[in-house]
Amino acid sequence: MDVARLLTDRVRSIDASGIRRVFDLGAKLKNPINLSIGQPDFPVPERIKQAAIDAIAQDRNGYTPTQGIGPLRERIVAHLAEDVRWRCEGNGPGLLVTSGTSGALLLSFMALLDPGDEAIIADPYFVMYPHVVRMCGGTPVLCDTYPDFVLTAERVEPLLKPRTKLVLLNSPSNPSGTVATVGQCRDLLDLCRRKNVLLISDEIYDEFTYSESRTDRSSAGQPRCPSPARVAGAGDDMLLIRGFGKTYATTGWRMGYAAGPGVLIDEMAKLQQYTFVCPPSMAQWGSVAALDEDMSAEVASYEQRRDMVVRKLSSVTEVTRPGGAFYAFVQVPPHFSRTASEFVEKALELNVLIIPGSVFSSRDTHFRLSFATDMATLEQGLDVLALLMQS
Repeated sequence: MDVARLLTDRVRSIDASGIRRVFDLGAKLKNPINLSIGQPDFPVPERIKQAAIDAIAQDRNGYTPTQGIGPLRERIVAHLAEDVRWRCEGNGPGLLVTSGTSGALLLSFMALLDPGDEAIIADPYFVMYPHVVRMCGGTPVLCDTYPDFVLTAERVEPLLKPRTKLVLLNSPSNPSGTVATVGQCRDLLDLCRRKNVLLISDEIYDEFTYSESRTDRSSAGQPRCPSPARVAGAGDDMLLIRGFGKTYATTGWRMGYAAGPGVLIDEMAKLQQYTFVCPPSMAQWGSVAALDEDMSAEVASYEQRRDMVVRKLSSVTEVTRPGGAFYAFVQVPPHFSRTASEFVEKALELNVLIIPGSVFSSRDTHFRLSFATDMATLEQGLDVLALLMQS
């Protein structure tokens, strides 16, 4: 049987991840200096691991309610009330526990996008964004955010059209680590409200925000990452997506949640019922303990690594200072006179793994490095890259 003939245009239009191709090349190297991994290098806190282990031992291994288990929902409701002043109960915003933030994005796009509808995405973007838009029948519209990599209302407004359904904000950003300011978040939400377009804020790295970027405050006065969710009445006009994997190193557990307009959350829950069914049961029970865990020491350690990246590379190239996450999106010096993809190949020859910017962008001028690794490995890799840039 010619199974290839049966495949849809949907899958034919999507290439395998460029990140995966780099991983495949890296697998051939002996002890590579890996600055490509997009996940934390610290272990899951013991209390969170034990909560998941206890759930398995206590036979909490079956299906859960599609919307998520009660204790986890209650803990998220309390967290959002303190953090962004949302009351996700009664007539307030709805809440859905999802299989990762990726699951929340897929469900929201499926609920919002008909064929021909448009979704505005920053360029550079997280690698899955445009592909999931296409999978759901929509058309991704890239918004050029070079050189500072911030999605602003001024940049978005000229791209809005009658078929625009959503604007996707990712702050702190993957791949650049940039963080939108309080004013930029407010202006973007105001624009979307005026144009009757939904703002989706992907805040998977919200806790991984560094000291100078924590300029917004929770209801308790605690410094936080700026978010459009703190604008008055935002719960009626935007979708907030957050997760557990990056903050608590539970990336393989696939745990996230979405909060926002009840009519949208209800439709996403319906779609989840017929796709994911429910998030993993033991991971939900483990995540109940997560929001009480203090990760400030880990974030502070990553801030030191960020500082090393900027210090070592800013003398040889342009580096936009990451305000959060654990990535830097670094420009290949013009004198190198090659594309970023060619630079990445040269780095591979020197045993250093990084990701070409063309994976995240319509341009091939930058590369992404992850500083989610130990200081010694990071310093070694940065020294190699700095020397290569000067060649």
